[in-house]
Amino acid sequence: MEGGTLSDANLTNSYFSSSFIGVNGFGSPAESKYSIMQSSFPLPLCPLPDPGNSPMSSLFSDFGALSISQRRKVSTTTQVPGVVVNQREEFELLGGKWSNLNPSVVVRLWMSLSAGSTPLHSPKITPQTSPAPRRRSHTPNPNNPNPANYMVPTSVSDQGAHIIQKETVGGTTYFYTDNTPAPMAGMVFPTYHIYPPTAPHVAYMQPKANAPSFFMADELRQELINRHLITMAQLDQSENTGVPSEVDSYHSLFPLEPVPPPNRLQKNSNFSYITSCYKAVNSKDDLPYCLRRIHGFRLVNTKCMMLVDMWKKIQHSNSVTLREVFTTKAFGDHSLVFSYDFHAGAETMFSRHFNDPAADSYFTKRKWGQHEPPPPRQHAGLLPESLIWAYIVQLSSALRTIHTAGLACRVMDPSKILITGKTRLRVNCVGVFDVLTFDNSQTNHVTLMPQYQQADLISLGKVVLALACNSLAGIQRENLQKAMELVSINYSSDLKNLILYLLTEQSRLRSVNDIMPMIGARFYTQLDASQMRNDVIEEDLAKEVQNGRLFRLLAKLGTINERPEFQKDHTWSETGDRYLLKLFRDHLFHQVTEAGTPWIDLSHIVSCLNKLDAGVPEKISLVSRDEKSVLVVTYSDLKRSQHIINTAHY
Repeated sequence: MEGGTLSDANLTNSYFSSSFIGVNGFGSPAESKYSIMQSSFPLPLCPLPDPGNSPMSSLFSDFGALSISQRRKVSTTTQVPGVVVNQREEFELLGGKWSNLNPSVVVRLWMSLSAGSTPLHSPKITPQTSPAPRRRSHTPNPNNPNPANYMVPTSVSDQGAHIIQKETVGGTTYFYTDNTPAPMAGMVFPTYHIYPPTAPHVAYMQPKANAPSFFMADELRQELINRHLITMAQLDQSENTGVPSEVDSYHSLFPLEPVPPPNRLQKNSNFSYITSCYKAVNSKDDLPYCLRRIHGFRLVNTKCMMLVDMWKKIQHSNSVTLREVFTTKAFGDHSLVFSYDFHAGAETMFSRHFNDPAADSYFTKRKWGQHEPPPPRQHAGLLPESLIWAYIVQLSSALRTIHTAGLACRVMDPSKILITGKTRLRVNCVGVFDVLTFDNSQTNHVTLMPQYQQADLISLGKVVLALACNSLAGIQRENLQKAMELVSINYSSDLKNLILYLLTEQSRLRSVNDIMPMIGARFYTQLDASQMRNDVIEEDLAKEVQNGRLFRLLAKLGTINERPEFQKDHTWSETGDRYLLKLFRDHLFHQVTEAGTPWIDLSHIVSCLNKLDAGVPEKISLVSRDEKSVLVVTYSDLKRSQHIINTAHY
């Protein structure tokens, strides 16, 4: 490989400075001081440089050094970042001097190079041997990160001092702009990965005292494992013959709700139809989805798909996205199926907060001669107000997006609101009512949406009131007065006013934006809590980010070491490089104390693997199993041995 530098200031009007700056990833055109030449410019726009006095004389001397016969075809390859252009010209060089070159040949060669400067003339992409792609990104090497190479502040004056580098690899000349800043003096960084301590803003959040230092929190790990188990759950078809193996393009159906016997099927209180829910995998993209089946529904008009297409465009963090709607006979009848995104481990608000019959005791009628029970208190049976406001912010945000799109939710009910994690809400089953109650005689169904949106606000008020009372009995008409008294005693006036505003019908059309002043600064509280939660999860991710790399390293070592079935094969025999890796494996896992007992230290294993992966020059002593030989090697030697073996066998 040959390298050289050409000053960018001396090539202002030259071909290379105008062709290789700001092309295909090497700086945007805004960063370039030169315009990119097109292949169709006339000859007067491309003056020929003087071979003796032009700044291009050094480049032309490279071509002048060639001595090629008249009939020989010369491949002139010009490489720009992301573009390779091959042009063949027949020309004669007399004595190897450009002064004796026919001017017409120079014109054709110059036009040939210029015409190949644009991506429109590129016959193929940059080969993998090109140095250009590896210089486009200043991302540090994960095995040997050194932020000194990319943490240098760049001043305005430095941005104009670009240096055009020229390298020759395999007979191909590459020109690229070297924008890599010089390392900052006085900065020292580790030569291999070292686990940093917990960030201060996370450490002062008072985490659990027994939290592991090398791995994520047990609570988060268990939650993720449960989600994975639910996602991968399958049904035994031999014992569940009522569930088809395939529905349309979905397979591996798994019921998410208990499937009652056919003689005990009951209509859903929300949709007035028998419904069932399944997890299934789409064969088109191999992703899991949630299928909501409407039993015995025959779709007679497909005009409702206009509303379905509108629902498909709704993408919100507090709404379950509708993907498609189709009909099927796979269940033995005419069924309508809604396909939604699948959120593993989610439970309904009803099952989490309203599944306790004892919570309704305050609103149930007392028997003759019994006294009315005392009202429950907050933190002693009622939900914290901060949790209720967190739910209000998320539900109102979902309604705001839905109403802005010209649609109505129509399923604001505790049984149709999903909760994942601790406080994350998602509105489920959106769009179902729009299909089930579609009226063919109605010409414009959008005109009905304002009426449905007003009903959404009333439903939101009922959900908030039920949460404040921790009972669905509180939203019944005969219990509204007692429910509002309960809210006045235990919660703030803002929450009470919000409930009254949502439940009170007014002559003018209301909007979900009207409750934003009532939420007030509590929105910032929820935003702060969400960002703090994000900091904790990022810290847990930082503990596990290197585990995949260390596992791949262990997989390579385990594949190479101890292959007795290949003892007669010299390429696998435990000699040379493989012997070093075998002793390193013993040094890694077979440490013992002075008393001869096994010594297990996870930090020793992690530290040694990181040093091996980075190839640091630190020396270690490898002792043979018979303790008769001691080899002193560096981690760089071990890394080189591992690389040689991997190259030979993989």
